[in-house]
Amino acid sequence: MATRLTDTAAESVGNTAIQDAALESHLLALREEFDSLNRSDAKATEIGELKLQMARTLVGLGRGGEAWPLAREAMDAFVSNERIESAADCCDVLFRAEQPQSLSALGQGIWLAITYPIDPELTIELLSHVVDETPDDADGAAVAATTALFIADIRCEGVQRDNLTFFASQLLGNVARRHSGVDSQQAFDLWRDRLELREPEKFLVRLRNVVDVLVQDDWWFDRDEMYAKLPDAVSVNG
Repeated sequence: MATRLTDTAAESVGNTAIQDAALESHLLALREEFDSLNRSDAKATEIGELKLQMARTLVGLGRGGEAWPLAREAMDAFVSNERIESAADCCDVLFRAEQPQSLSALGQGIWLAITYPIDPELTIELLSHVVDETPDDADGAAVAATTALFIADIRCEGVQRDNLTFFASQLLGNVARRHSGVDSQQAFDLWRDRLELREPEKFLVRLRNVVDVLVQDDWWFDRDEMYAKLPDAVSVNG
């Protein structure tokens, strides 16, 4: 048994080394492409895309401190050019970088992802981070998971809707168990009623409170200015 466990550990270390080597090689290629692009008349968003890719690769290598400035600069470029989905993607990378302002980045990414009709998979990924970061007895995880289920329902169709609805339902069920020991459908229904998780006009307001707690006063863009440009039909942010 001990030998088998040792072999498994060695295999895991070997796989990690191979993955890291592949990421290092990818990072080198990205940097060469970036140096070439940076000397040309490339658009800010093209440079931003490469910075985002480099940042994501650095996070994969556990080098969040190096990833942060790249993703942060890319986010500013994307917001300025109204590339909202890419800006929210930057926020996901910034959160994963595990730096002092990572929770602020998460909150801002959620605001962008809920306010704008971007990729629902990215939106739900950002919301799932709140579940991971929230204490078991706090309501914020329930609000985030409920919003994830809501997004899957209104933004998806076909197979994607089935897959994301299943994932969000599982997420919400897990939150209910850890929050209140919910172990039956009846208890789950009562729990949702008690926390007012059935009405979007209520749980989306509470999500804004979660976002405010994450971001505090550290906003990197003007929400009012961005929100004013949106038609009423687009936003689910209330």
